[in-house]
Amino acid sequence: MNILKNVSLSDHSTMGLGGAASYMVEVTSREEVREAVGWAKTHNLPCIMIGSGSNIVWRDEGFTGLLIVNKVLRYEVFQEDDENYYVTIGAGESWDNVVERTVASGLTGIEALSLIPGETGATPIQNVGAYGQEIADTLTTVEAYDTSINDFVMLPSIDCAFGYRTSRFKTSDKGRFYITAITLHLTKGDPSPPFYAALASYLETNNITSYTPEVIRNAVMHIRASKLPDPANIHNVGSFFANPIISDDQLIYIVDKFSDAPHWSAGVGKVKLSAAWLIEKAGYKNFHDQQSGMATWINQPLVLVNEHARSTSDLLAFKLKIVDSVKEKFDVTLVQEPELLP
Repeated sequence: MNILKNVSLSDHSTMGLGGAASYMVEVTSREEVREAVGWAKTHNLPCIMIGSGSNIVWRDEGFTGLLIVNKVLRYEVFQEDDENYYVTIGAGESWDNVVERTVASGLTGIEALSLIPGETGATPIQNVGAYGQEIADTLTTVEAYDTSINDFVMLPSIDCAFGYRTSRFKTSDKGRFYITAITLHLTKGDPSPPFYAALASYLETNNITSYTPEVIRNAVMHIRASKLPDPANIHNVGSFFANPIISDDQLIYIVDKFSDAPHWSAGVGKVKLSAAWLIEKAGYKNFHDQQSGMATWINQPLVLVNEHARSTSDLLAFKLKIVDSVKEKFDVTLVQEPELLP
């Protein structure tokens, strides 16, 4: 292992902010994961594993431990029959490359998750989702190093406690598991409607009536590219807030004042609101905050962009302005989606 010292964390978050990590190492295999965690324990140091940092924000104080950057590559396909396929993917694989490969093979199940930045290992942590699909829909198992027993385990999907943009890896067992691979159950064939509203609208507008995994992937990529900035060119971590889930009673209060409030059923007695709509109505559409150096993206107020912020505290101050404004106007509290570390 090549362990580096005093590494800037701003280089390991697409938001481009954060302090420094005392130590950092890249791992390319299961055994290197075991070795890295063992090194940290021997030196009595905490450790955190990340991918490309596309959905995390580092604190200004930095991290006085070992940062493990996951570069574990793997892509294996098992064909059960003419329809059912199981794909095992290394946690360090680029997620969009994975989607591209499965779509090229005519497999359906994750095509709507196209163009989501980051690596595969992050997808179960957030239960990544977009345009009507989420990773929990197809994931069968997670392979991970369990620090409580110092060995690798296989966790079935049912044991991952998946919820809306959450899992046990983000909540009750945060920091316990270091994901090295996932296995997805995909099927040969074409996706079928009904599709997510924005996707359905795009297909209708463009007179698309033949639905293949490639067609849906291309549509999603077009929609995302028109709305979202590329983190490789503009500092951001994607959607900064999750769509809030409220009660039916809260919805009555909101639509009484704002009849155009977009909402969707989220289960019995629950409704999901559009965080982007709330932010826009609170006055933060294409908003540029000179004080913090932060802004909301011109085509999607859900995305916070680092224009010239100097610290994570600047970002969090801007975030608080938005949260407070939405709370005051709608009595709804927005929840941050990217993880604040450590």
